[in-house]
Amino acid sequence: MRTLRLLLVTLSLLAPFIRGQSPALPAKEKFHLFLLVGQSNMAGRGVITPADNIPHPRVLMLTKAGAWVPAVDPLHFDKPAAVGVGLGRSFAQVVAAATPGVTIGLIPCAVGGSPIDAWQPGFYYQPTQSHPWDDAIRRAKLALPSGTLKGILWHQGESDSNRELASGHAAKLHDLIGRLRTGLAAPTVPFIAGQLGQFTGSPWNEYKTQVDQAHRALPAKVPHTAFVSSDGLKDKGDKTHFDSDSYRELGQRYAEAYLKLAPR
Repeated sequence: MRTLRLLLVTLSLLAPFIRGQSPALPAKEKFHLFLLVGQSNMAGRGVITPADNIPHPRVLMLTKAGAWVPAVDPLHFDKPAAVGVGLGRSFAQVVAAATPGVTIGLIPCAVGGSPIDAWQPGFYYQPTQSHPWDDAIRRAKLALPSGTLKGILWHQGESDSNRELASGHAAKLHDLIGRLRTGLAAPTVPFIAGQLGQFTGSPWNEYKTQVDQAHRALPAKVPHTAFVSSDGLKDKGDKTHFDSDSYRELGQRYAEAYLKLAPR
């Protein structure tokens, strides 16, 4: 009986979505927004299952066109033929469970393959024919009148793990965090960075280690930041992207890190 009641309540909350209506947004202070930025492991490349398309009544996403809709995978649209399950939904579901009465709004802005240098004002990234920084700031500002920015989730570094870029990654990451906080008028907003994948059969070289050290050191060097471990997570068979279950677990780890940083 309890299960039936829960199902009926959920269906009633989802009724506007099922009818194709735009969801009614809560008061601004009850609509907590999270910017999802980085490269393909933030965008998500996991295989989608039917469960990934069951919406949560208090988790929304901003579409490419700028509309709020139920958050179902794929959240991102950077490479339509490749996008899949990512870490965003599981992150949002954990945060929603920990903050009753609050609706979570995800702002997907990751761009597969993008080096950190692509996240500069005015930079045109040819592989996706997009402007990663400009597009993210534009979409965040489009969302902000409806809600309150509560966190920035970042997963990037694979494209910087080489001889030319690795040594400068830390300084560029610190600069990026400062620019995001200034550009979005959120000087203390939590910034959470995830660790690169540690996949069997794909040993790290000195350059990946340099990028990893930049991520690990964030909490000691930049206020209101956190580092999320990828220990024990698996790849999808390509030695680059996490598998679906690992993305879901990674999202939960991001949520745990965020909840420790979030003001009470």
